[in-house]
Amino acid sequence: MSAAEAAIEVDGLRKSYGRSEAVRGLSLRVDHGEIFAFLGPNGAGKTTTVEILEGFRRRDGGEVRVLGADPERGDRAWRSRIGIVLQEGSAQPELTVRETFALWAAYYPRPRPIEETIGLAGLEEKADDRVGRLSGGQRRRLDVGLALIGDPDLVFLDEPTTGFDPVARRAAWKVIAGLRDLGKTVFLTTHYLDEAQELADRVAIVKGGVIVAEGAPAQLAGPGAQETEIAFVPPPGVALGSVPAGAAAVIGDDGRARLRTQVPTRLLAELCGWAAERGVELERLEVLRPTLEDVYLELVEAPAGGEPALAVAAPAGRRSRRRKDAS
Repeated sequence: MSAAEAAIEVDGLRKSYGRSEAVRGLSLRVDHGEIFAFLGPNGAGKTTTVEILEGFRRRDGGEVRVLGADPERGDRAWRSRIGIVLQEGSAQPELTVRETFALWAAYYPRPRPIEETIGLAGLEEKADDRVGRLSGGQRRRLDVGLALIGDPDLVFLDEPTTGFDPVARRAAWKVIAGLRDLGKTVFLTTHYLDEAQELADRVAIVKGGVIVAEGAPAQLAGPGAQETEIAFVPPPGVALGSVPAGAAAVIGDDGRARLRTQVPTRLLAELCGWAAERGVELERLEVLRPTLEDVYLELVEAPAGGEPALAVAAPAGRRSRRRKDAS
């Protein structure tokens, strides 16, 4: 495999079910060692695409290379290099965690050491407990560990934290982020946008069988993707119109003035300089940058055939989802 070859390369992928075209000319690239999040609403073509990449479904058209091979022709050696975490695991409940890892390790030519894999999954204290007695979060850790026991180069994670409480989700995130440290490539599908923003090096948003946006979460959700909002409480006794750009401000329900801008650094400097010269404070000053969720909702809620460009402002009702960068 050449150094320039990607872990996953897809060009013009197509798949139809009768008259319904689930995937229509989709193209993407996933580099070795990155966590790539594949996002989209139900019916967008995510599951079909992933099943084609995993070699479980035939495509109608396009070129697909996964770890240098066509998934439709992947042999046993190729499959041993792939780990898959489904939405629901299938481990036998009567076996212990250690016995389960030992059973699955026997399926692979060069498995990762069992005790090491148990540690990676964070299940050392549960190694001798039966699988049926594990909590939901512990079962998910087991699923991830079983995907790693064959020491794969590429791991597919399908909704890995569905149904988790906040503490269990954060613990699972640490395990997933650790896969990058191991040099693994991760293809993640999730409906949790904060999960994708936290974990992914790059994301692709798919709608109607095509990718409508792709890039690093910070590039999609940061400056230039949508307008940034600056919020503050107007100084008492000061006319808002005398504040830099104050004439364009909107007063929110919380009494704060809100300014929308695509040049937040410059406007913030002007506001702070203005306040310092007059010896007044801009109380509850915040810079609210658009999150990945803002961009995602703007794209998937757009009418068919009318996807907006990324450089658009989210509706005011979504401001609460924005990330706070300064205060």
